[in-house]
Amino acid sequence: MRLGITLGDVAGIGPEILVRSLATGAFDADAVIYGPRAALDLACIHLGLPLSLLDPLTICDPSDLRSEDIPIGRIDARCGAAAVAALDRAIADALAQQIDAIVTLPINKQSARLSIPDFQGHTEHLAAACGVRHHAMMLIDDRIAVTHVSTHVALAEAVRRCREPRIAEVICLTHEALLPLRREPPRIAVAALNPHAGEGGAFGDEEAGEIRPAIDRARSLGIDANGPFPPDTVFMQAFAGRWDAVVAMYHDQGHIPMKCAGFASTVNVTLGLPILRVSVDHGTAFDIAYQGIADPGNFLAAVRQARRLAGAAIATA
Repeated sequence: MRLGITLGDVAGIGPEILVRSLATGAFDADAVIYGPRAALDLACIHLGLPLSLLDPLTICDPSDLRSEDIPIGRIDARCGAAAVAALDRAIADALAQQIDAIVTLPINKQSARLSIPDFQGHTEHLAAACGVRHHAMMLIDDRIAVTHVSTHVALAEAVRRCREPRIAEVICLTHEALLPLRREPPRIAVAALNPHAGEGGAFGDEEAGEIRPAIDRARSLGIDANGPFPPDTVFMQAFAGRWDAVVAMYHDQGHIPMKCAGFASTVNVTLGLPILRVSVDHGTAFDIAYQGIADPGNFLAAVRQARRLAGAAIATA
């Protein structure tokens, strides 16, 4: 099994995280690294590590960035363009089955938009490159998974997107993603949109009009979907072992409990793609880049989940 690792925006903590993982022996160098070699050299220099540490790596560098071109901790069009170019090359190799999964380190959207004005983010770029319209974000750790009906939109728009077809789609994507990891169908809880699951219509009618019909549709397909449950209790039940996954209606409803429960262990998986993509669940952290203090724990968790998910997919193919 071979992973592809994209360095993300090299003005941030991505290169540092990779070389620190190599230096501690926590990361197996049998992977393809996509991104500027100059950034890895720079990270080694700033962290006082020998450049020979990089010798075992296979590095695919579609950019022409030099070490002196990298403005550490600042938004920069060249770094944004290099990050997207590396991602595109990794996607092409994954589609060609030259790598089994992509693990992405963070991109800075502002930097990327300086050269690619319509860049929305990793997930949207991956979906477009793969020709996929129907996809979803899943946060996962070793205990549960949380998928999202909507993510990076205003809360008012998230409410508008809480519709039966999309909810049913996300339930199905959740089931398909987790099924290879378990001997039994995953137990999926669906969170309500409104407090107290709408309190019988007192706080809104989305539960009766949109969420319940979506659950019924999923159950008719043999999926163990349940709910809708009040959002303030369903995650507690999931962490206690009652559910394998929770379908959240919007970004913060799912992200807050997962990050509170285990920020370092929670990683991001894009569902619905013909390739496997796993990502760290943190940003570029420009304020601490190349200082030797960025924690590689979340990156190593992403690598572990990528190997786990890719192995399950291969075993069931």
